[in-house]
Amino acid sequence: MNIVGEATLMTAAAWITIFVITVGLIQNFFYVAQLLIAWAAMTRQPLVRRSALLWRRYADLAPPIALISPAYNEERSVVQSVRSLLALEYACFEVIVVNDGSKDNTLAELISAFDLKPISRASDQQLEHAPIRGIYGSKMHPSLLVIDKENGGKADALNAGINVSRSPIFCSMDADSVLERDALLRAVRPFIDDPSRVIAVGGTVRLANGCRIEDGRVISTGLSNNLLALFQTVEYVRAFLMARLAWSDIGALTIISGAFGLFRRGVVVEVGGYSTDTVGEDMELVVKLHKHLRQQKRDYRIAYIAEPICWTEAPEDMRTLRRQRERWLRGSVETFFRHRDMFLNPRYGRVGSLGFTNIILVDVLGPIVEILGYMLIPLFYATGLLSLPYLLAFLGVSFMFGIMISVFSLVLEESSLRRVQKVSDLLKLGAIAVLENFGYRQLNNIWRIRGFWQFLRGKTEWGEMTRKGFSRPGPTGQ
Repeated sequence: MNIVGEATLMTAAAWITIFVITVGLIQNFFYVAQLLIAWAAMTRQPLVRRSALLWRRYADLAPPIALISPAYNEERSVVQSVRSLLALEYACFEVIVVNDGSKDNTLAELISAFDLKPISRASDQQLEHAPIRGIYGSKMHPSLLVIDKENGGKADALNAGINVSRSPIFCSMDADSVLERDALLRAVRPFIDDPSRVIAVGGTVRLANGCRIEDGRVISTGLSNNLLALFQTVEYVRAFLMARLAWSDIGALTIISGAFGLFRRGVVVEVGGYSTDTVGEDMELVVKLHKHLRQQKRDYRIAYIAEPICWTEAPEDMRTLRRQRERWLRGSVETFFRHRDMFLNPRYGRVGSLGFTNIILVDVLGPIVEILGYMLIPLFYATGLLSLPYLLAFLGVSFMFGIMISVFSLVLEESSLRRVQKVSDLLKLGAIAVLENFGYRQLNNIWRIRGFWQFLRGKTEWGEMTRKGFSRPGPTGQ
């Protein structure tokens, strides 16, 4: 190779490295800012530890809530989940389980466990959804309603539940989730404290893997012995207690988890309910609400609070986890491009500027740039096209910031929620926070790039999600 060609390659290698490091630094600046904002928010809003105190303050003011739980092939966990919902500490609520054309015994399990019988129930038809085959009620549990409908997907099932519900606020749930008994009472507080502005509230989702759950109640918390579940435990702490708390605090929250979120029914109906042509219906609804209310110049608030806890089962095998992460990425990118007119548009305030910039950095550019760096920068160094300082700078950005953010997120979680009962478990999570940066994080980015490719190809399927269910032993039996 001649001198000019070699110089060109070295220049290109340097610029690629600078681009990768710069994007990484911007990403990590966002992460550090989120951590600081979340820490300040937790300091300003100390938790109310005792449920009895919450009940005395808010029970008489709490508005009726409809808990809508779509279920598709959830025979292993649906009964436990419904029992946990029926046992919630809340003054006025109804539980609406939507059997979305399950191919297994989900409906039969519900009928048997709760002695369900067909009933008649008038409902609105404001939101479109697949046909309802029947509605069931229970004399044992008058607040329980089961809708049996043709398969249409989770968003379609939620729309059916919203049509049938009669409460001003609904809670979207996953059928494989378990709420703590005071979760609703904690989550509804923003609606009571700021009734004219609050339209949606999200709570914390934690992993039930390794916990002991009986009759829909978390008897004791613990950690799974499955390495994938441990990685996800750290991820969930980072995503909820750091990221979502921070974005909520600055008024730019773009997602409320489909596993646990409260919404004002009327406003959701205004925007047409959940979109059925996306796999990211939870994020798309929140962005759609922002867009609609900003266009109407209405004062509103979409919030996240850390106290209400929802426990859900995480995948423990590579195939299921890969499908989940591919789907999550597709949902995020679909939402971004569907509402791309909001990006950096002053009309949409911080949501369009900060919120959408974060989506680009984390979901659109993030996986591609990081994998590009892992592939090309060591190659450039090995071939002599890149100096050692550049290589060390890339490794420092990639690993040190990732470890720091994860560890400090765990510190924030333990200092506030205190959900880890054993010192040994806390030390284990600290080790996982370091270990995830060496293999798991890179694998996740590969899956996310696959998800982006699926988006470009127009893939719309959810894919099967295999679950073990909650009727298994706790940590010692994992």
